[in-house]
Amino acid sequence: MPWPAPLALVPVLLAATLGCALPAQADMRVYPAISGAGDQHLTLYMSLDESLARPLIEGFQTRHPDIAVRFDDLLTGAIFDRIVAETDAGTATADVAFSSAMDLQIKLANDGYARPTPTPASDDWPRWANWRDTAYAITFEPAVLVYHKPSFAGRPPPRTRFELLDWLQGGDRQVQGRIGTYDIARSGVGYLFLARDQEHFFDIWNLGDAMGRAGVQQFATSAEILDRVADGRLAVGYNILGSYAAEWARREPDLGLHLPHDFTVVLSRVALVPKAAARPDLGADFLAFLMSRDGQMILAEKLRLPAVSLEVSARAGQGAMPEALGAQLRPVPISPGLLAYLDQSRRARLIARWQQALSPPG
Repeated sequence: MPWPAPLALVPVLLAATLGCALPAQADMRVYPAISGAGDQHLTLYMSLDESLARPLIEGFQTRHPDIAVRFDDLLTGAIFDRIVAETDAGTATADVAFSSAMDLQIKLANDGYARPTPTPASDDWPRWANWRDTAYAITFEPAVLVYHKPSFAGRPPPRTRFELLDWLQGGDRQVQGRIGTYDIARSGVGYLFLARDQEHFFDIWNLGDAMGRAGVQQFATSAEILDRVADGRLAVGYNILGSYAAEWARREPDLGLHLPHDFTVVLSRVALVPKAAARPDLGADFLAFLMSRDGQMILAEKLRLPAVSLEVSARAGQGAMPEALGAQLRPVPISPGLLAYLDQSRRARLIARWQQALSPPG
């Protein structure tokens, strides 16, 4: 199906874990320097599966054959906790942190745990994607509506939130128990998507009420929802991370998806160089690579993650970025405004109100 915006995606877990008590053990791998040299070591903390990080690391090493790379695959909360703990202890930390938890990355930058790192691409980077040359949005990943195609034979699936509300209020057997979404108390990405929906959609609570009356099912992960939509147990999945959904749609012919036509929230993975980096010079080199044409092309073509770069998004057939930043697609800006989502009292209030909306009377 044709995509109206940057949506050539692969499945990558985007779970904004809101903190761990202690830094977690990483899945670690060392990539030796291509040249055989062993005196320069770059350390990466990334919330990215090793199989997906490998093309980026190998692309970087092609440019820098004398640099060995240590890659630590960590949950997003563990990246935050480890950088804070290592910095506060006066020890060296990662040279680059690349995480899907936008709020936690901005908190690192805002609290002084990241260093300004201008790159050759900084001046041309979109304003919403660059915070003080310190934290950069590297990808462009939307929430989508997914649907079971056979369940909508003879009628179009809902394409806006109002159309979804109308479908839910129809109340027939095709609806009851067949709507799914994230459990925002367990899914960080689900929480952030809903928090943004609340800001953009005035009727969000009526939509929640309608979901509750229709017997909404809630899940912690994208895979649980997509599996059930693909086989028809669910007819619709709401606010699903597009990077999972597009890959499932390639494998499952009965799974359809599209951008909501009213507006689409877009999240990004954020990269920064920590203040206590052991080799901030190498961290700056890797950050520059992520933002370069070559790095963005690897993200777009090999990882199939939409690129922030205007040149690359057009070349990869992902649509022009000015169109993407129009009325329909609404990226979450890289700014201290993200810190509001870490406020625990605010988070508790939103979760409680949403769960109340989803609970039918009686």
